[in-house]
Amino acid sequence: MANLIYSAIASLDGYIADEDGNFDWAEPDEEVHAFVNDLERSVGTFLLGRRTYELMIAWEDEDSFAGQPQVMQDFAQIWRASEKVVYSTTLDEASTARTRIERAFDPEAVRRLKESAERDITVGGPGLAEHALRAGLVDEYRLFVVPVVIGGGTLALPGGVRLGLELLDERRFAGGVVHLRYRVKA
Repeated sequence: MANLIYSAIASLDGYIADEDGNFDWAEPDEEVHAFVNDLERSVGTFLLGRRTYELMIAWEDEDSFAGQPQVMQDFAQIWRASEKVVYSTTLDEASTARTRIERAFDPEAVRRLKESAERDITVGGPGLAEHALRAGLVDEYRLFVVPVVIGGGTLALPGGVRLGLELLDERRFAGGVVHLRYRVKA
């Protein structure tokens, strides 16, 4: 059975984007990016909302990463090798390989996917993640806390969800980012 993992890069005050939707402050440096790649290698399927998917499409184009740092090329390979499920009522078709569109988030379908998957699954984007969190589907949280306070915007975690968590791992990076990995307590 696979784990469903919610991973996010957040400001110290808990936001993934500021009030204008900007998240340029969250771009990982090479050290953090390499660490993210190592974590993502175990992922077989990405669950994505439409907006997150549209941001990630760029990783599909192999040629666009030629000449880029190796960590970016590595992530592009990880992305292209993974299955993608995009939840959208507006997209007619996927523009990336190994991708299917679902019209609505179905917790039972995700439970079945977890039971049958041989590799971990991640849920990306706070809107979609909220559905998975409220349905009790998320097994693990991986938060990358960036040393910046932005004062408002899109929250990394939804309000009204209360869970006990067990710290599995933590790591500090030279640039001040801290990675926190938690498992949901049974």
